[in-house]
Amino acid sequence: EILKHREDFDPAESEKIFMPAYDTEEEEEAVPDDLKNLNPKAQRRMIVLRASYMMGFGTCLVLLFSDPMVDALGEWGTRLNIPGFYVSFILAPFASNASELLAAYNYATKKTKKGITTSISTLVGAGCMNNTFCLAIFLALVYVKGLAWRFKAETFAIMLIQWIIGGLALVKPTQSLIYAFLILACYPGCLVVVYVLENIFMWD
Repeated sequence: EILKHREDFDPAESEKIFMPAYDTEEEEEAVPDDLKNLNPKAQRRMIVLRASYMMGFGTCLVLLFSDPMVDALGEWGTRLNIPGFYVSFILAPFASNASELLAAYNYATKKTKKGITTSISTLVGAGCMNNTFCLAIFLALVYVKGLAWRFKAETFAIMLIQWIIGGLALVKPTQSLIYAFLILACYPGCLVVVYVLENIFMWD
């Protein structure tokens, strides 16, 4: 109101005063250093080729090491006298989702709005992939191979944790450090639920 009564009042000036300052560098897309000197069309082509090569190489690594890794996790459980589910539940996610964890960490270390958004989006994407595509493959294998369904306790525990996480996200859109520890505690908490259901309630 005070600015409106000034004779030299400029609406554009008020917008500069009250508009928040954004870091222009934060909004720029990250381009590899060795591609910065290329024109945008060549950058896009090289990025697509590099991404295709890396995904193909990663797929070959998965095909090469997935079966030995399953055998190794099973052997760990046998030697430690621990059910295979507990070993795979703790170790397998770190191996299968290592790329998402590292990517999310690298984006988060930038401590920018876009970096944090990309970091969280990476984790959400990994969660959606595990709960849709990977689950569909697992269910298809169970159906095609005619496997016995003996995962009632594990399924209930995982669904329970997902409902808890979803409820926290709906109730409190802005997450604090306390909620971070609570969400982190759900990971071992899922194992506790499985153990109670299998050993006390005798679920299969």
